[in-house]
Amino acid sequence: MVTLIQIAQVLLDVFWWIIVIQIVLSLLIAFNVINTYNDFVRQLFEGLNRITEPVYAPIRRILPDFGQIDFSPAVVLLLMAIINIVLNRLLVSAVTGGPL
Repeated sequence: MVTLIQIAQVLLDVFWWIIVIQIVLSLLIAFNVINTYNDFVRQLFEGLNRITEPVYAPIRRILPDFGQIDFSPAVVLLLMAIINIVLNRLLVSAVTGGPL
């Protein structure tokens, strides 16, 4: 049980970094600091979008339209923080044998 919780926490951490990198990259592209004419930048951006889009799509359907601003990454990060708190409590409970 403890190992599964730790694996889930590592996966959450990796996905957190993927979202942060995607946010930074999209801001750099939006402000023309880097452009998508570079093959590496384009492939990295498309790869990150393919990874995160299945998670963002249901949230985008629920959230109202804010125009050019996409709040779905912030919602995902918030939900991931909540899941991480729950996993931490489960981990402590599993290690100590006590209640949540």
